[in-house]
Amino acid sequence: QVQLVESGGGLVQPGGSLRLSCAASGIMFRIYTMGWYRQAPGKQRELVAAISSGGSAGYVDSVKGRFTISRDNAKSTVSLQMNSLKPEDTAVYYCNAGGGSMGYWGQGTQVTVSS
Repeated sequence: QVQLVESGGGLVQPGGSLRLSCAASGIMFRIYTMGWYRQAPGKQRELVAAISSGGSAGYVDSVKGRFTISRDNAKSTVSLQMNSLKPEDTAVYYCNAGGGSMGYWGQGTQVTVSS
């Protein structure tokens, strides 16, 4: 069956960095657009970054220049490097394969940015 397993979340001070990773199994990873979404308390889930099968990446405006999404098709993993973290980045971060509600989802990993 399809599994997306996120790791790398945690507590970090403002200005700090974290690297999230998502390991996929049960799908032909290399053909999927992969994305990272986040959901803060009381807010809707939003797309943070996505990377196509060809390696083209896109970001929501609020993280441009701070976050970098990458993929390793040989290892079936997608990563999100998050730098210069802000308190407003606090959320549960979810890995997605295939895009939006029709895709596959991981269980989520908590990222908390606080001093």
